[in-house]
Order: sequence, then C-alpha cells, then structure tokens
Amino acid sequence: MLVFHGYLLRGTGSNIYTASLARALRDLGHEVHLLCQDRRAAELPFVDAVGTFEDGDLRTEVLREPVRCSAYLPAIGRTLPVYVADEYEGFDAVPFPELDDEALDRYLGANVTAVRQVAERASPDVALANHAVMGPAVLARAVGGEVPYAVKIHGSALEYTVRPHPDRFLAFAREGLAAAEGVLVGSRHTAESLWSVMADPSLRDRTRLGPPGVDVRAFSRRSSADAARGLSELAARLDARTAAWGGEVGAAAALRALDSSGPTIVYVGKLIVSKGVDLLLAAWPLVAARVPAARLCVVGFGTYREGLDRLVAALREGDLHAAREVAARGRELEGGATGELAYLMSFLDSLTGSEHAAYVGAAPAAFARLHFTGRLEHADLADLLPACDAQVVPSTFPEAFGMVAAEAACCGVLPISAAHSGLAEVTASLAPAVEPDLRPLLSFDRGPEAVRQIADKLVKWLLLEPSRRARAAAALSDSARARYSWESVAEGVLAAAEGRLSALPEALPPDSSSRFGESPRRRWRSG
Repeated sequence: MLVFHGYLLRGTGSNIYTASLARALRDLGHEVHLLCQDRRAAELPFVDAVGTFEDGDLRTEVLREPVRCSAYLPAIGRTLPVYVADEYEGFDAVPFPELDDEALDRYLGANVTAVRQVAERASPDVALANHAVMGPAVLARAVGGEVPYAVKIHGSALEYTVRPHPDRFLAFAREGLAAAEGVLVGSRHTAESLWSVMADPSLRDRTRLGPPGVDVRAFSRRSSADAARGLSELAARLDARTAAWGGEVGAAAALRALDSSGPTIVYVGKLIVSKGVDLLLAAWPLVAARVPAARLCVVGFGTYREGLDRLVAALREGDLHAAREVAARGRELEGGATGELAYLMSFLDSLTGSEHAAYVGAAPAAFARLHFTGRLEHADLADLLPACDAQVVPSTFPEAFGMVAAEAACCGVLPISAAHSGLAEVTASLAPAVEPDLRPLLSFDRGPEAVRQIADKLVKWLLLEPSRRARAAAALSDSARARYSWESVAEGVLAAAEGRLSALPEALPPDSSSRFGESPRRRWRSG
C-alpha cells in the first residue's frame, strides 16, 4: 500500500492516524510505502527505510531488514501548507488560503513527482490519501487509473479549507475524490458535512464509516502502583529530551506534581480556540471548590496558548473584567479576527453576588493546581492517561472523531465530551457500558451552560462512591478495547481502497434521515 500524508507522523489527529495505520499494516504483513514530511521518521520503530529526493532522484537508506515500511520525504522546500496556523520545526507553515497559485502549484507538482517515482519503484497494489485536499488530488494526478485508492477524510481540511474557500479548493477536492474507490469518514456527522460541501450525489454510495483506532496494547488500565511508575518514567524521559522536543520548561516537574494524593483531570489536544479549552479552565475553580485535592493537567500546544495564559491570570487574580476582555477578543488572540467566545462570556456574566465571591475566592488555589506540559508525543499519553481520573474534550467545533476520548476510555478514564459531531458518536458507543444514571456524565451540551455542566459532571464523577467509580472505569475500558483496534482499521482501509465497500458499515443507516443540504457552518457557530 502506498500512503500519501503530507505532514508529520507524530503529534495529533491525522498524523497519529497515519503512523498507527502504517504500523498496523506492517504488523499484519503488508508492505507500506509512506510519503510524509517527518524529518525524524527514521526514529520511529516501524519505519525500516527512509527515502529522500535529491536533484530529482529517489535515494533510499535501509535502516533494518526486512523492509516492510518505507517513509519518503518529498522535496517541497520550506513552505508547508496547513489547514490551521501552527508552527512546524524546519518549515514555514502557511494556511492553504494564504498560498498564492504559484506556491500551490509548486507544492502539488513536487508531491505528484515524488508519488510517481515511489509508485514506479514499489508497484503498489492499492493506495490511500489523507484529507480532502491536497492528498487525493496528488494521487489522482500521479497514479489515477493505475492504482486503486481510498481517501480518508479527517475533517480539518474539509472545515477549515474547502468549506470556507470553495471557489479555490472545491475543484481540487472533487478531482481527488472522483477517482477514489472508497471514501472513509470517522463519523456520520463528517459524512453529512462532506456531502454538503461536495454536492456530489455519487459520493454517498462510496462513503463508508472508517473511524481511527486505539493501540489497545499501550492504552490500558493500570494498577495505582503501575500508573505511578509509568508517570515517573515519563517525567524522566522528558528530563532527558533536548530542546528539539518542543515541550515546555517544567513539564517533567508538572507531571511529577500529578503523582501525589488527589484525582487528576486531563485535557489533551491543540491549544486553539476551536478546542474550547477556555471552557474547562473557567470551570476549574468550580471543581476545585468541591474537590480541593484535584489537579488539572493541560497537554498540548498551539497558537492560543498566550490567550489561555491571559485567561488563567485574570481568573486567578479575580479580575473578571480582564477575563471578559479575553472572551470578547476570542480568536483575535490566536491570530484571527475578533469574535466573542459566547459561552465563556455567558458564564462570566452569570457570576454575581455570593457566587461571584465564592468563585473568586476558590480561583487562586484552583490554578495553583493547574499544570501545562506543552507538546507530548502520542506514545507518552499511554503513560499519562492511566494516572488520570477523567478527561475533558470541550471542543466547540465539529470533530470528525473522538480518538482522545476512546484512548481515555481504554485506560479506564472517564471521557467527558461535548455532545456534538463525531464526539457524540463516540460517547454513544461507550455509554451502554456504564449504569444508566452515570451515562449523562459522559457528555455536556455545547451552549451557555457548558462551563457549569463540565464542572458539575467532573464533581459528580470525582465524588462518586469509589467502588462504583472503579466498576464504571473497568466497564468503559473493556467496552472501548473491544470496539477499537488499529488492526481492524487497517483491514477497513484495505477494503475501501480495493472497492470492497460491502464489507464496511455505511455512513448512514438505510432508514436514517439526513440533514444533507443543511449548512454545518450555520449549525456550528463558534462558542
């Protein structure tokens, strides 16, 4: 299988999907030829050879035998087109809409040339492209009509690039998807969004559910002693890493602080406005007032980190005027246009009288037990999550899937997710595992009451009778581990690429009613 992924093989989202898929395909005995931009690909244990392009020639360095997975780095130069503004070491990351036509043509041309060279040498049976753009268009131009391929829609390219800029990018998406044997989506929500954007009736018949998976060997429940040991070993690894790691000074100390008495809540994801981290931070004093021993660990990096620091400082000092200013500026603090964070503002405006005094009084102690780690490797999470008690996924923007929630559940950690898009579908799959009165704890409504609901559900879970909490945690783990595995994901990808669509679940049940045609942009106004 030839896999085109124009980004790194570590971090979040589609990067983790691609790396995990490649490893699973390799472990199943398949041969993988993976095109990416991870300049440290040779460090990954499943990569057996690395190919580079020098003066137009493909040169491959074998790292170990037998070679089952080869990673190739197309020579695209310093400009790396992205869907959301971010920083990538060694690249100038530029959002797709900000690229001029000449730069976009260069990027496409370099990748098409690289794919052709790899295909000529490897003679792949099937291929896979990630994202709505530009991967599918690259495969269509490089191997279309010669190698059958599938497309995996992750959501970010669709929602951040194609939907808001159809005049420029819809044609590329249509070009790439038209020749695909199968199109995989992580959730039914993503399928409906895809169909709405593409407006191609034939696409429905080729769309199938293909959510990401979880490395169930790594993400699992641990005893208290084993969880503490894993956390300590993770902190030691962070101490040993160089500045190139990309984490934060003090991250190891932050993790060691978690290895003490009291429950731990964790957030894992990008630090951008769309992820709703502000809602969790605003909820934190409400939680700490009821569970003073609790700690909050925020894992991730992103362009909104400075804005979150401002919010934390304002709340810690009891300066709700400054906190409202952060809420009023919204995306401006991550480099976008000014846009009020309505849910955060609603909560701040609701604090009056004695509740205001209690909140301001609880904030200093609450934020003294807040820890930022910065960027962690995905593999590091397997040592962090088992030491946690709950995870909050507060995204206010549509998510193609809730992989972080599934990973948390595998570790026996309660995932509390916003009740929308792919997150809601993951919640629905996990809810039957726990007793009926505990199922509402798995999600909260995206709206003006979001902050209070997050706090309320965390408090109820943390104060739950210990034996009941342990039984629920075990049940969540068993359910998630049985439902998700990367081996089954890999088999599904192969089926989609080969056109064996009857072997895969449809994106919508036959008797379901679709909101096809309703604009997700209207339904998903930012909070």
